[in-house]
Amino acid sequence: MESQRVTLITLAVADLEKSRSFYADLGWREAEGGNDKIAFYRLSGQYLALYDRKSLVADLGIPIKQRATGAISLSTNYPTEAEVDAAYAAADNAGALLMVTPAKTEWGGYSGSYTDPDGHLWEVAYNPFWPLDDRGAVAG
Repeated sequence: MESQRVTLITLAVADLEKSRSFYADLGWREAEGGNDKIAFYRLSGQYLALYDRKSLVADLGIPIKQRATGAISLSTNYPTEAEVDAAYAAADNAGALLMVTPAKTEWGGYSGSYTDPDGHLWEVAYNPFWPLDDRGAVAG
């Protein structure tokens, strides 16, 4: 079995309903299986979970230390610069904290970033070196 893969990314959130609303405003659709402590979002071949911070601490049995925004960055790639701009505008309309306005990058792409209500850093990007398939997954 291939071990170089990720099947679930879990983000601890302070207010699950606020986070659910934020991601819904971005156009994300919640998958089945969630409850009052956790929400799941089906991605391309994996899931993203928003887990109530107190419930995650109880589940893990250890405290979660607060850390600075930027300790991890999640990225969504788009097939065009215009779609990056549209995704960035949707995040702004959903109440994101805007960090970097989308612009051309030194590596030949186009990207910008924002944070969700809990400070999780998201990048929206166009990478001409990573073509996307019809589902939006990196092709190849």
